[in-house]
Amino acid sequence: MNAFYEHHKDNIRFDYRCFDRILLHAAIQPFQQEQRAVGFFWTYRQIYPVSRQVLRDIATQYHNWAKNRSQKWGVAIQEDPPGRRDDFVDRYFRRAQPDQVVAIIKAREPATIMTAIGKDDRWHLELKRRWVEQYNFYVQDSRWGQMFVRVCPYFPFSARVCLNQHYWLALRMQERGIRFQQCANAFLQCSDPETLQKLADSLTADDLITCAKKWLTRFTPFFTAEERKHAGVQHRLFFAQVEFCDNLIFRRRAAVDVLEQRLLDANRTIGQPNKLTLIFGRRITRHHAGKLQTVIEDMNLPNPVIRSHYRKGFLKQYVRDRFLLRTEPATNNISTDYGIGKAVENLPPLRQRLNGIIDRYLEVQQDILETFVDREELRQLTQPTLLPNGRRIPGLKLDQPRQLALMHSLVRFRYLAAEGTFTTRDLYPQTLQALRRTPEEYKLGSLRYDLWKLRAKGLVEKIPHSRRYRLLPHGYQICLVFLKLYEKIYAPLTAGILQLFVADESIPKEKISDLDRRYTAVIQALDDLVEAVGLKAA
Repeated sequence: MNAFYEHHKDNIRFDYRCFDRILLHAAIQPFQQEQRAVGFFWTYRQIYPVSRQVLRDIATQYHNWAKNRSQKWGVAIQEDPPGRRDDFVDRYFRRAQPDQVVAIIKAREPATIMTAIGKDDRWHLELKRRWVEQYNFYVQDSRWGQMFVRVCPYFPFSARVCLNQHYWLALRMQERGIRFQQCANAFLQCSDPETLQKLADSLTADDLITCAKKWLTRFTPFFTAEERKHAGVQHRLFFAQVEFCDNLIFRRRAAVDVLEQRLLDANRTIGQPNKLTLIFGRRITRHHAGKLQTVIEDMNLPNPVIRSHYRKGFLKQYVRDRFLLRTEPATNNISTDYGIGKAVENLPPLRQRLNGIIDRYLEVQQDILETFVDREELRQLTQPTLLPNGRRIPGLKLDQPRQLALMHSLVRFRYLAAEGTFTTRDLYPQTLQALRRTPEEYKLGSLRYDLWKLRAKGLVEKIPHSRRYRLLPHGYQICLVFLKLYEKIYAPLTAGILQLFVADESIPKEKISDLDRRYTAVIQALDDLVEAVGLKAA
């Protein structure tokens, strides 16, 4: 268990981790090659050439089938509603029976379809990306609960299947007689949290495949049973979007509020937090594409969201349903973000990677929230280091701008994401930004010298036979201590003493922020101490 949980466990009623939203892309692999599609039509349908009219007729047949099915099911086909579709269809699920289609929404969306190019008897097929009307079937599955299947009516019938493990878990707990309270995609109470976690971990790729195959077969009636058996026209599944969540359900709302405010404050002040990067366990190079930062969103809402971006994915941390702190990594491309193949069979390594991301994220947050260093160690850090060759390297100073800027760069999550290693060139742009200097004013050689001082104190190590470095765990904590002391204590106090604002004196005491009141109290206590020992200025 990570340090974050261990530190707060007395306030936590129970916790669990599971997949949340799972969006699967479904494609018939043979038809991703135009020649094999031509072969299918000739072998099983005796159609050649495959003209534009043939493909149009297939789409027309599907539209007619969908209309007839909707009448048989007593479910009207509706146009795309304004707002979130999930909110719109929620009412249709309230009295749904197992394996019932509760709603159908027809909407114009992008899809890969087969097109025919040519004229007369000379045609060839090409796959093209087009905006076409597709059907979203909302289903109450007997094993998965609420889900939807989106099917493109144009050959080769690409599809999307959206599942949520929370609904799957609710059905599994009902089967075992476990009492629980569910609020949408979250469990706020559970009589057997240990079994809940075991059930969450028991999800397999076969569970996903079985459900998707059942509904894709029903919603793509173009193929016969013989064709499905012999022509390999089954849809294969790939992860299109994945959400995985860690849920800490606290005993008291007050404990959640205090923790949330501390997390928001820490993410504002450590390492230029609006640009902090996230712990995804993937090396970041100069060829990196996509966002790489942390932002605090929805600040005007009761529960702001800390959102960290990485390539095509992100991680959110927020409070929901009053008692639940959720940490939720999500990705639109597991191959790019995590280095894992998109095939649904890769569910086990994907779960392992997402667990690691959450653990590292919470470990770092606990380091930010609570770091300790004894006075003797702090004194030794400020003293020069004597190397075996007799050379003296200056110690670390609390108010040295170059050193603090380098520490800002080091504690950014980027280098934890890069498996803990970095080069001086990786650090250089962010250090310049923190210093607000130009490359002419602060050269790369100066950064290497400053990094050398941290190496001398055992905070950073050089990877043998490479140009890469690693920030050691102890070094990470020391950097946080220095940044905290400077940014939260040293700088605010000296600003309050040396840079007084006359306007501050006119602010009523009840309107002064809690943090400023505490700083003022510390300043007054220091004044009293100085006077008591006879050091007050004459």
